[in-house]
Amino acid sequence: MKETFLWGGAVAAHQIEGAWDQDGKGVSVCDVLTAGSHSRAREITSSIQEDIYYPNHSGIDHYHLYKEDIALFAELGFKTFRMSIAWSRIFPNGDEKEPNEKGLAYYDTIFDELLKYNIQPVVTLSHFEMPYHLVTAYGGFKNRKLIDLFVHYAKTVINRYHAKINHWLTFNEINNQMNTKSFLFPYTNSGLLFEPEDNRQEIMYQALHHELVASARVKKFVKLNYPSLQVGCMIAWSPVYPYSCRPEDLLVANRVMHSRTICGDVSVRGHYPNYILKEWEAKGIHVEITEEDLSDLKEGTVDFIGISYYVSHAVDSTQKEDTTGAGFIGSTPNPYIKSTDWDWPIDPVGLRYTLNTLYERYELPIFIVENGFGAVDDLSEEVIQDDDRIEYLAAHISEMKKAIEIDGVEVIGYTVWGCIDVVSFTTGEMKKRYGLIYVDKDDEGNGTLERRKKKSFDWYQQVIASNGENIL
Repeated sequence: MKETFLWGGAVAAHQIEGAWDQDGKGVSVCDVLTAGSHSRAREITSSIQEDIYYPNHSGIDHYHLYKEDIALFAELGFKTFRMSIAWSRIFPNGDEKEPNEKGLAYYDTIFDELLKYNIQPVVTLSHFEMPYHLVTAYGGFKNRKLIDLFVHYAKTVINRYHAKINHWLTFNEINNQMNTKSFLFPYTNSGLLFEPEDNRQEIMYQALHHELVASARVKKFVKLNYPSLQVGCMIAWSPVYPYSCRPEDLLVANRVMHSRTICGDVSVRGHYPNYILKEWEAKGIHVEITEEDLSDLKEGTVDFIGISYYVSHAVDSTQKEDTTGAGFIGSTPNPYIKSTDWDWPIDPVGLRYTLNTLYERYELPIFIVENGFGAVDDLSEEVIQDDDRIEYLAAHISEMKKAIEIDGVEVIGYTVWGCIDVVSFTTGEMKKRYGLIYVDKDDEGNGTLERRKKKSFDWYQQVIASNGENIL
């Protein structure tokens, strides 16, 4: 492993900060999301209801406890910390001309505290924190006006922090909204609320196009003004395998993978691939694309690819249903791998396969900005014994090393998702814990917020100190 490899952890502002209405912050899309569970979906409320618990309102109070948290990250030996800037903390409604200075000043303190320990911040500009006003007043990213509003926000924070941050990501898991059967990702990614009569796919693709253009314009701005900075896209990557060697299974798997490749193809190559144009034609989908848009996409290609990797899937061409909840017809359990308690398949070899696939396709550096294991922690011992988490992370890091050292893939860094316990995005729970650091808070918001090191804390500390040599 190169000495410059960036080991660290990752979180998102809406899951850790809390202080949802302090120092001028506006309501974000996640501030109106209720708590849920593995069996009960989160819900969107049209306004804040006093009798409803909103887990993102308090998070883990990182807003006030950031010094304690960052000191723990430094003790772990982090070289980098991937985080997000809450858009609604900078522009409370999203359409103001002038930013909220208190919000800008807050992130100055965060970045300065990280840099004090030589921890490089990696910042996501939009990680499910867009101002809720942009949903109610504009309809989210289906409205072309949001391109300029996002670019104005991005320019504001890049101008402010360009001397402190080298790596920027535009939209988190931009491709996850492809699953329009689920309300969560189209809403949190793009601020989309569908009506029963809507052509969901057409609306989603229009919103996605506006985000891709906005991302490209941000890259063009950085290239012109701060050419030493790196701007990347961020893709949720979960490979889809053919269930058998049946040729039809391979063809279906390839087609399903278009929902993973489309955003990378546009962000890296600067144009829409023929497969998506043919899909739009076949489905009668019309996406408004201007000549200026095409020019922006061509000129605003990214410098690196950020990915989240958690799971893989399998597809059986003979199946006519989505049997695993993966979001596509024909999904079927893979008999060769096991799953977590939340039914997430565990496939470390799939990470090596993913890294090879992406590097061969795009020939750009890859940054693994999310990989982690969600589970219920056993509190019966003084030090939480999370051996299953260690096993999961060790297996994935081992496969990453093989991709780098044997296969020749260029990987910039690896950040464990939820390095400290956070509010789960998909369920709003605390009991689904990813952290190397335990936070005393339950699903109802009760607890002291005390931070405790888990067994995995010491383990990951040694991984970083040895630059990946001591994994087990």
